[in-house]
Amino acid sequence: MNFTHPPVLIVGAGPVGLVAALTLLQNGIPVRIIEKDHKPRMGQRGTAFWPRSLELFNFLNVTEVNDLGKPAPPVRSYKPGTFEPLEEPPMIPSLEPTPSIPFHVLKMMGQQLLDVVLKGHLEKFSCPIEMGTELCSFEQSDEGVTTVLTKNGILETFNAKWMIGADGAKGVVRKQLGLTFFGETREDTQTVTGDIRLTGVGLGREHWHRFGDFNERGLALRPTDEIGEDGWQFFLFCSKLDLKNIVENEELVLETIASLIPTEVTFNKLVWMSDFRVNIRMVNKFSKDRVFVAGDAAHVHSPTGGQGLNAGVQDAFNLGWKLALVEKGLADKSLLETYSAERLPVISEMLDLTTSILNTAITSGHPSIRRNSILFMLGINCRFSNIVLDEFVPSVEGKPISAYGVLDEGLEAGDRAPDAPDMLQVGHEKSDVKTLFGLYRPWYHTILVFVPSLADASPILGALEACDKSVVRLAVVLPSSASVTSVASSADLVLIDTGGHAHSAYLVAAGKAKVFVIRPDGVIGAIVHGAEGVKNYFSRIFL
Repeated sequence: MNFTHPPVLIVGAGPVGLVAALTLLQNGIPVRIIEKDHKPRMGQRGTAFWPRSLELFNFLNVTEVNDLGKPAPPVRSYKPGTFEPLEEPPMIPSLEPTPSIPFHVLKMMGQQLLDVVLKGHLEKFSCPIEMGTELCSFEQSDEGVTTVLTKNGILETFNAKWMIGADGAKGVVRKQLGLTFFGETREDTQTVTGDIRLTGVGLGREHWHRFGDFNERGLALRPTDEIGEDGWQFFLFCSKLDLKNIVENEELVLETIASLIPTEVTFNKLVWMSDFRVNIRMVNKFSKDRVFVAGDAAHVHSPTGGQGLNAGVQDAFNLGWKLALVEKGLADKSLLETYSAERLPVISEMLDLTTSILNTAITSGHPSIRRNSILFMLGINCRFSNIVLDEFVPSVEGKPISAYGVLDEGLEAGDRAPDAPDMLQVGHEKSDVKTLFGLYRPWYHTILVFVPSLADASPILGALEACDKSVVRLAVVLPSSASVTSVASSADLVLIDTGGHAHSAYLVAAGKAKVFVIRPDGVIGAIVHGAEGVKNYFSRIFL
């Protein structure tokens, strides 16, 4: 095949496709990204970003998600037909901030704004989004993927080495791959959602209002200035209405909303709306040969818990760094098999979690119940992956997989890498790195060498001098008590843990040595004693 174009074709320019593109571009891999819609999609849509995803955007240097995102307002439910609040558990779980968890608050940002932010970052790489371009069909060979695209009725044959399907649940990539989409459609949960501009006497913007009942007839209104100073994202639950017909009747929608709000309402504009039924489905695998699926193309579920968009962008991040290494010729194609192997258990548990929340909400009529800090996604892990290595925790054959995990279950290879502030860099080549998260980026592995003194690091660093510095960075982490008189070192960075936060978060005892390899996706790839363990880990990654 003649490859004269970018090696990766991404189908779908929603958040998942955009994150996949940005991850690859930051790794130096050119991409072509197409979107069948002629105009950007309207609407808030998926709005919740949990701490694990905020960390991901931090690694990608997309700080706007945290900076511009707003904390979720407190939810307030009311007695029927009144503004008298009901007492109920909080809808958003709380998490106390710690040095190892800098992002501890749910942030909300509409998908429309997120798309603008991500496209702005793609522009830095001169990567345009080809709107109105649709994938018709594709065929695979050992060398690549031959696709047929269409734009304005003109057909084009495009040869790519790899293709990523981020084209949603109704997209063509998964269907033409022949992947199964196991699951069910819940006809008992039908919803109309959209964006609206309205005002109402006594309807304050400091709360996320909920009127009526989740089962029979209810309304949720979340204030959002992204739509306007009178803007709201709404969810309308009407089990006794024909939702397909209601979205074609704006007057009926407005009447239904007005009937549920116990005050005089002035409607200014119905910006956008759509109906949906809850589908709970996932693929049997995330790839086939040179084609991959991510996000809604691979899994759909109840919006209860707000996990879907987060899981999708995490799919893209997991895939991106692996595909980049293979395309650079630094890793074997077999590394790409771990994308499916690592994401399937996570998504399976996510579907169980969100379905459990949904079922409880239907039974009780209150979607707040059974929400806890597991939704923050910080316990998600791949301890079970065959490419992670832990020399401190013995492997147990047949050990049950808990891919969603919980916090405070120790620290093992495959877990999320914690942050640590108050890091002081020493040496003549200083940078502005003050936290461990300031080190982690999607285009290289970071080796953290915890040692009592710089001299103790020399044997380890000497044995790792052959590491490819384009994809591996070495950082020595010293305790606050270390006396540094000379910083001559082959390490990229020498850091003093002035506050002791790194040693605490990574469970490194005083006077002990321990080495961590942090993957480009912020996951601990290895926890080992020294250089031989690092080499053993890298033998699972690099050629």
